[in-house]
Amino acid sequence: MKRFIFVATQTPMSLKKRTFKEDEIPIFDESLIYKRGDYWHMRMWLNKEHKYARFSLKTKNQSTALDKAKLHFHELMAKQLAGKTYFSKTTADGVEMYLEQRYKDYEADLIVIGRYRTIATHLKHWLEFIHKDTKLKELEATDCENYFHSRTKTKGEEKLKVSQSTVENEQSTVNAMMLWLYKKNETYIDKFEFKKLKKIDKGIQENRRQTFTDAEIVAIDIALTEYIKEAEKELGGDLAMSKAITGCYIGALMVTGMRRGELLQQKWSDIAEMEHKQARNKKFDLIKITVRGETSKVRKTRKFVVKDNGRYYSQLLKLTRQRYKQEITEEQLKEVVSNELIFSADGETAITTRAIDHHFKKVLEKAEVANVEGRGLVPYSFRHYFITQRVNSNLPPSAVAEMCGTSITQIEKTYYHTTEAKMVSNALADYEYVDGILTPK
Repeated sequence: MKRFIFVATQTPMSLKKRTFKEDEIPIFDESLIYKRGDYWHMRMWLNKEHKYARFSLKTKNQSTALDKAKLHFHELMAKQLAGKTYFSKTTADGVEMYLEQRYKDYEADLIVIGRYRTIATHLKHWLEFIHKDTKLKELEATDCENYFHSRTKTKGEEKLKVSQSTVENEQSTVNAMMLWLYKKNETYIDKFEFKKLKKIDKGIQENRRQTFTDAEIVAIDIALTEYIKEAEKELGGDLAMSKAITGCYIGALMVTGMRRGELLQQKWSDIAEMEHKQARNKKFDLIKITVRGETSKVRKTRKFVVKDNGRYYSQLLKLTRQRYKQEITEEQLKEVVSNELIFSADGETAITTRAIDHHFKKVLEKAEVANVEGRGLVPYSFRHYFITQRVNSNLPPSAVAEMCGTSITQIEKTYYHTTEAKMVSNALADYEYVDGILTPK
């Protein structure tokens, strides 16, 4: 059954429609609410843009829908009078715009490429939650209140391995984008009201970094040597080359303690072999490494020396030589490839995150490292181990911070009192052995 409503005059923004169905209710002669399924929606004709503004009122209650619609009507009228348009870009468009701006920040040397990629990853997860076709100007402050639940919920039998800290970082990135879009008049809100999460005792959490034991590092070193040799025997295909290079990359993570982005942007000109050493019947190289400021998270160049236990960089140079058919010496080769990426099959494109994660799991299986997922072990765990070992070797915080490209405060807060070995060392600092007996100094 239809009911008929006649509009006597045509206002500048009046509806084109003159007849209405049972579940359509006009508002101020310029807009109406209507039901779609169980929910109420609103439609308003905008003369200036020659389109209808349509959006869900997100309620099943007619009275609530009328109240919300009237509020939206006045907001739209005010924005129209202020010269603002209603029709907006989608969330996918907004993310693309923001990433373009952040890439300009990278080109201007304001952020590192690793930070840019992290931002892109955060926003990719947000798009999966909010949906890429959602209109920016239809977003409401409460639309992301269940974001944490969505990111950490159970998917099939496998629980998504996302920590609260990770989700909090993603939420910060999303709201930074929203503020930027708001200033560009692309949204009506400047941030989302994410649900308040339980406070984490970050001191305890950070002091329990997911890391390896000394025995596991020995086992991984042995497993990597075998893993890379297996790949070298299979060389001739792209998969074998990727396996060999990624194996060396994992070894480099272990012996340098560098961040993923720093290693993936490392060039042959950034390393220098100092000398060969032998201790406890094991050969190793001393490698001098330069981390360029433009590839560092803290934007500061640093240099340090490490032991290349598995001689991973030497193996990488052998793999790189295969791209050059002519007979050249090692020194000539280093000169030719000096500006090429180290962890790359062609010198130009770095190995992928997918390849790293795949071979990391394979190597840990080979090394028989237990409960990898339960302990939260990831490639970054090698950096935690590297720093913890330097701390336990009684290096001062300033030396560890300088070597690892982080702040002294971060080292002291996060690592300097983290292990039982260090706590015992601290407890015995004022004691000495006299005739085999532990005695106060």
